[in-house]
Amino acid sequence: MKDAATFWDKVAPKYAQDPIKDMAAYEYTLERTKSYLSADDRVLEMGCGTGSTALLIAPHVREIVGTDVSPAMIEIAVAKANAAGIKNATFRTSTARDAAKGPDSVDAVFGFNLFHLVKGAEDIFVDVYKMLPKGGYFITKTPCLGDKSVGFKRFLFQAMIPPMQWFGKAPYVHFFTHKEYEDALRFAGFVIVEAGNFPAISRYVVARKP
Repeated sequence: MKDAATFWDKVAPKYAQDPIKDMAAYEYTLERTKSYLSADDRVLEMGCGTGSTALLIAPHVREIVGTDVSPAMIEIAVAKANAAGIKNATFRTSTARDAAKGPDSVDAVFGFNLFHLVKGAEDIFVDVYKMLPKGGYFITKTPCLGDKSVGFKRFLFQAMIPPMQWFGKAPYVHFFTHKEYEDALRFAGFVIVEAGNFPAISRYVVARKP
């Protein structure tokens, strides 16, 4: 299996061109996310990819910092920010683990379509809890591929992904259930404020540091 940076560097050009599969669900959770933010907030997005969500959030906050393990993804994100003339969105290469331990002082942390692709996500949740101020939000959307709500497809994913990884065609994948995912957030200290499936396979969770 390829390391994460190599895998995502290779797919970055195609990833940047791929349309969002469920635009209605994306727009709904984007609006829900914006409702928890204020104009003076500083936000960290882990696993920002090519920066699409960060650039949509930028007009609604003081600053957003996007991080991703893939230098190629970050290069595209920077180019998009420059082309759009967005000055309060910055991007840098970093693993989610390093970003969660970084010096950034932030009011909210995002992780969209990320934590099923990261080893030891539970430990990162603990670090995010430590970096946030009281009342800070940790907002995530995560495909929970091991949940029974996925139906028979979860068995298909579990059968197909390992051989794809062997040939470098798939990254690391963790098969969370909804309960496992939310329990990990609670164990880190968070209170679950809002949760739902948008779309059905992806668990959107707003967690707050009490």
